[in-house]
Amino acid sequence: MQDILERASVVRVVIFDVDGVLTDGSLFIGDDGQEYKAFNSRDGHGMKMLQKCGVTIAIITGRTSEVVRHRMADLGIEHVYQGQLDKVRAFDHLLSELGVEPHEVAYVGDDVVDLPVMRRVGLAIAVRDAHPLVKQHAHWQTPAGGGRGAARDVCELIMEAQGALDAALGHYLGNG
Repeated sequence: MQDILERASVVRVVIFDVDGVLTDGSLFIGDDGQEYKAFNSRDGHGMKMLQKCGVTIAIITGRTSEVVRHRMADLGIEHVYQGQLDKVRAFDHLLSELGVEPHEVAYVGDDVVDLPVMRRVGLAIAVRDAHPLVKQHAHWQTPAGGGRGAARDVCELIMEAQGALDAALGHYLGNG
């Protein structure tokens, strides 16, 4: 675990996949073709807390969905790459745009399409219910599954490693 905390201590950017990471992977499509997704509110709050600690959050997802655009806007996430069949290209663009090195990035994924980016970052994270090959190439696995608190697990791990978790949570206890 010490190695994981050391990797997390230098993270400046966390990239999340969406389907299977911020959601449980289910796709709900109405008769009118409208797509619906369920997001975990505690994941969202963890992402807001992490941003307040100075860590940038980005999204790289293969699908394109209006609901993702709305949810990320609600969370104040500016770096949203949708429709990315080549996630490495979006990753490289993000590194250039933010001026960060791969070792300063964490990536959270669940399926084999996430592996090309996961293999390039300093902290590769698989959600608990990820594909076995993804778990094999991850530095750490979340205790919770995708869409069920995995993003919150990631956010709290990074805040803990960077010495910010107690203050972030203490705020709600009137300690800051």
